[in-house]
Amino acid sequence: MIMAKGLYKPLYPQKYLGDVTKIRYLSSWELKFLMFCDKNPNIIAYGSEEFKIPYVHPIKKNADGTPKVCKYIPDFIIKYQDKDGKLITEVIEIKPHSQTFIGKKVSTYDKVQLVINNAKWTAAKSFCDSHGITFKVLTEKDLFR
Repeated sequence: MIMAKGLYKPLYPQKYLGDVTKIRYLSSWELKFLMFCDKNPNIIAYGSEEFKIPYVHPIKKNADGTPKVCKYIPDFIIKYQDKDGKLITEVIEIKPHSQTFIGKKVSTYDKVQLVINNAKWTAAKSFCDSHGITFKVLTEKDLFR
C-alpha cells in the first residue's frame, strides 16, 4: 500500500523546478502524478505547489463582512513538448471527481468543496490565460484510465 502523504525523492532531480528536498505529496494520486512527471521523457520540467494565486473565497468573510482574499496553491506545474515539438506549460490540479461536479449523491461536504474549488479554478484559469498557460483539473478518472 502507498502512503497517503510524504516526501518524494525524484529519479531525475534536474527536471524539478523547485527544491528537490521538499517535494511533498498529499495523496496517492499526487504521488502517482509525481512519478509520471519524473519518469516521462516528454516532460521537460515539473513542480509541485510552487506558486500561489489569489482568489476571493466564496464563503469566508473578513471581520468587516467584505469577501476574504485567500491564496490558492495549485498542485502541479509541468512543461512538456507536444507531438509537434511545441513547448506547453500546464497548471494541474488533482481532485476527486465528486468535488468537480454536483451529482445526485454528492455529499454536502463535496458541494461546499465544489463551490470553493470553482472560485480557485476561476482565478487559476484567469492567471493561466494571462500567462499563456493551460489549466486542467484531473480526477481519478483521468489518472486511472
